[in-house]
Order: sequence, then C-alpha cells, then structure tokens
Amino acid sequence: MADQHPSSQCGCGSGACGNGGSAKPSPASIQFKKPASAPAKSAVPAAAAPPSRRQFVGGALRGAFLFVLGAATSLIARVSQKERTVWQIDPTKCIACTNCANHCVLTPSAVKCVQQYPICGYCKLCTGYFEPEPNALNTAAENQVCPTGAIERRALEDPYYEYNIDEELCIGCGKCVVGCVVFGNGSFSLQIRHDRCVNCNECAIAMVCPADAFVRVPASQPYLLKTREKQG
Repeated sequence: MADQHPSSQCGCGSGACGNGGSAKPSPASIQFKKPASAPAKSAVPAAAAPPSRRQFVGGALRGAFLFVLGAATSLIARVSQKERTVWQIDPTKCIACTNCANHCVLTPSAVKCVQQYPICGYCKLCTGYFEPEPNALNTAAENQVCPTGAIERRALEDPYYEYNIDEELCIGCGKCVVGCVVFGNGSFSLQIRHDRCVNCNECAIAMVCPADAFVRVPASQPYLLKTREKQG
C-alpha cells in the first residue's frame, strides 16, 4: 500500500508539494500589519507674554516722536519751497536808467533785453534799433542805438523786419528799451536772466534803482514779461 502524504504536514495544505511538510510560505502570502500611528500632538503656540508697562510707554513715545519729526520735516519743506524767491524787474516800473549795466556784481550784467514778439510791430524803422536820426536804414554801426551791436535785424517780407537779441553781447543798458517804449510798441524790456544771476540777498542794482522796479518773485515763475493787456 502506497504511502500517503498527510496534508496536515504540508505547508500548502494540499499534500501535493512534495516538500515533506517543510515548505516555507511565500512572501506574497504573508500579510504585515501596519503599526498603529501615534496620535498627532496638537500644535498649540505658546501664548506671548504681554508687554510690560515700560515697554508699552517706550513704544508709544517712539511712535509719537517719529510722527512729530515727519510732520515737522514736511512742514519745513513746504515753507521753504513756498518762500523761495528770486529777483526780477517789473517792466511796468522800469525806466531803463542804465544802472543795470553798471551796478550788477557780474560783468557783463545778468540783466538782458528781451523781445516780446507778440507785441513787436516788425517795423522797418525800429526806434529800438536805430538812432533817432539814422544816416540810413541799414545795419551800419553808426545807425544803431545799441552800443555793442546786440540786436540782430533780419528782413522778412517787405516792409517787415524781425529784431532778435544776442544776449551774449547785451550789457543791459536799456537804450533800446527807451527807444522802443517812447516811439514803438514797447516790445523790448529788461529782465534778469536766472541762468546768469547769482540771486544775491541784497541785489546791488535794486539798491540803486530809482524806480523801485526790482521785486522778489516766486522761483517757479521767475519772469515778468509784457503782454498786450499790460501794454494797455
């Protein structure tokens, strides 16, 4: 009678593996239990200690100081900007006395003749350019009222001429202004050029101006130019 392989000794339980009951279980047949995870600790932040009375008072004082400092700085900046002024000549008062050419601390003077083209009549016989009784209406030096030849005369369509000021040659004597105001449209006037002026606290010309024509004006609007309305 053939020997029977008892299934009780076989690791597979069928008795057909032939391992004599000594077969090891396959890794796939083994189930592992996951270890129980430890309960998560609740992250509760530690309560911050309240500031002491000294810390609170110190912080308040620092904040108040910074606020006052900022307000004072802003106020000073606005006041400084508001009060910044420069010297200028009021053309409605100026009498072109020639003091501007002789008393400025700069040589040549910071005062220059300016031409207001909207007012100019573009005259062929410009009394701001020519002597009162010129020998001829040409650009010869003996016919010009300007001692330095600072006025350029340029022919346009007959009978009109354009008159331009060469500020590098102008000395601010005002002789052209007198002729233009008395006999012409008054388009010439004297103004302080702020690309040259050093803006003295006590302007040397203002101290000797007989017409009190020197005034302080805002630096943001440094020129007092003639207009047709001001001409009357």
